[in-house]
Amino acid sequence: MPKQFPTQILTKWIAALLSIGALIGSLLAWPTAGAAPADKRKPGLYWTFETDKGKIACKLFDAEAPVTVRTMVGLAIGKISYVNPETKQAERKNFFDGLTFHRVIPPVMIQGGDLMGTGTTALEGPGFPYKSEIVPSLKFDTPGRLAMANRGPDTNDSQFFITESAYPSFNGKYTIWGQCENLDVVKAIAEVKRDAGNKPETPVHVQHVVIERVGPAPADAPEAPPADATSK
Repeated sequence: MPKQFPTQILTKWIAALLSIGALIGSLLAWPTAGAAPADKRKPGLYWTFETDKGKIACKLFDAEAPVTVRTMVGLAIGKISYVNPETKQAERKNFFDGLTFHRVIPPVMIQGGDLMGTGTTALEGPGFPYKSEIVPSLKFDTPGRLAMANRGPDTNDSQFFITESAYPSFNGKYTIWGQCENLDVVKAIAEVKRDAGNKPETPVHVQHVVIERVGPAPADAPEAPPADATSK
């Protein structure tokens, strides 16, 4: 049997060590049970509608529309109160949970956020209505815009809409305060059977709104709990 040269032996040892190193590396990279997946979203504040038709995830424009985002997030998490226009009583709760999309117009938009589900309710009390925040650089030039419905300039309260398609005629009239994904869900809601007033014949609900921050939160963040909650 011919003898192996030392260089051949060394080469085999190096190859063996490299194979062992690769195996160890792959084992270390393997996800452990229960490990949370890395959040790949860009830093910022996110709003997710959990609806009867699925989830609609939106990134909020809190820098461009600070009053709108602070008010809407405050309503969503029960941080701020309002006066119910029917009972004239002050209320504070997770406002959007259980409300319906009361107006759907395919392929334009879906609208929700009305306390009574009629599209005619306006919240009362300190802070309502509040100003429009029209930013020239934000336009209705792409589907999925999250915007405020209103009755004219500076009449925002809780009603919002999400566009299914680009709609330039809305430019300059409504506050854009977020950009939504999951447009298949928006489309599914928009295309439900509706009556002559564009109200779904079978209600489509916002089951729950989830507010999440990716990255560090600024001081006095909109999603921070109210002072009376942190003091308990």
